[in-house]
Amino acid sequence: MNMTFLQELFNNITQRDALLRRKQPEAVTPDHRQLIKACNALMASDGEASSIALASRALALYQRLSSGEKTTFFERLAADFAADPAQIDTAYAAYSKARDNLTLQALFEACEPRRQELFRRLNLASDGTFDLVKMREDLLGLLREQPALAPIDEDFAHLFGSWFNRGFLMLKRIDWNTPASILEKIIRYEAVHEIQDWNDLRRRLDARDRRCFAFFHPAIGDEPLIFVEVALHKGLPNRIQPILKGEESGLKEPDNADTAAFFGISNCQTGLRGISFGNFLIKQVVQELKQELPQLRYFVTLSPVPGFAQWLSEQRQSAHWSEEVQTALKALDTPGWPADSEREERLKEVIKPLAAHYLVDVKHPGGLPLNPVARFHLGNGAELHRINWLGDTSTKGVQQATGLMVNYLYVLDDIERNHENYTAKKAVACTSEVRDLARRARKTLAKGETSK
Repeated sequence: MNMTFLQELFNNITQRDALLRRKQPEAVTPDHRQLIKACNALMASDGEASSIALASRALALYQRLSSGEKTTFFERLAADFAADPAQIDTAYAAYSKARDNLTLQALFEACEPRRQELFRRLNLASDGTFDLVKMREDLLGLLREQPALAPIDEDFAHLFGSWFNRGFLMLKRIDWNTPASILEKIIRYEAVHEIQDWNDLRRRLDARDRRCFAFFHPAIGDEPLIFVEVALHKGLPNRIQPILKGEESGLKEPDNADTAAFFGISNCQTGLRGISFGNFLIKQVVQELKQELPQLRYFVTLSPVPGFAQWLSEQRQSAHWSEEVQTALKALDTPGWPADSEREERLKEVIKPLAAHYLVDVKHPGGLPLNPVARFHLGNGAELHRINWLGDTSTKGVQQATGLMVNYLYVLDDIERNHENYTAKKAVACTSEVRDLARRARKTLAKGETSK
């Protein structure tokens, strides 16, 4: 049997169905009841061709729902497409009696919510995978106000973890010859350092000392999942503005670089939040760069420290710190302080140790670093290498991190050990310089507590 012919046949059915829907005027906006009916029809279907058409119709209905109707649809999914308690009880009773693999498998099947099979069937539609990613994006926006919908998110995460397995991901280099449709998405999805215009994008992609790589998935075509921007450098960079402006990087030719600096990692699909790509991306990009430029010695990030300024402000307001520290930090309240050499030097002496303390010692309830960027890179096996004062003097950089940036260093021989220590012991791998800064902060803060 020619499988290519069958696939083309199924695709033609789906495309014809979509074309007919576009030609037929939709006088009435659908509601969640119509969508639930379409989902039930899909669940009852036992033919692949008809299932593809039904999945396409159901997803088209969902896309036309109002936000309120989408919320109601998710509520119905939670209630009507859950696992059947009676079937679970029956399966558990059989397993309790027999305790064999057959009854265990029956118990697994009974415990699986019907939603998961629904999502699998919806995934049959053309572009169904991407439509489901966008559906989860809608769901994530509701979870804070509707925590009862969390089990649906668990179903999505379970399925996406398989569908977006590393084995399906394709690494592609992005350059100025990449199709414009993808370049437009790179501009739109850049989440760390905004791309101002096409000239800015060309500066980041077309220079000989720049590289950009992205992961794609065959089911969602030219939609990038995540991408990383790289600057080739002589020595470890400590400031982002020269990189973004395309200024001298300390080398004339890429072959003279000894450092690959990852200065921007952007997740593109909100609906894939929590599905890990970044660790695979960095490790594979390192391998790609080593093949192209074997003389590279250092693989390092130039990372922001989001949330540090907010944490600093909260600690100042708590009045637990010494008068000396509180007085020094008042300079932050002066507009334009980074341009005042005397003020910024006084702040540097206080803030760098506090930043090291924040990154090394301050944890969230799970015992891992409070800072999300630190969690990401340390979890990937990097070490906290250096804290760069006024590494980002943009308005955003000053507002979110008092201008700080951090180098996380990926030492290939240490990655696995660092990852294991971080996972098992929650240990933060860092240099002696960072460790000394954190120790200074702890001593200063202890004096403040003692004096109160």
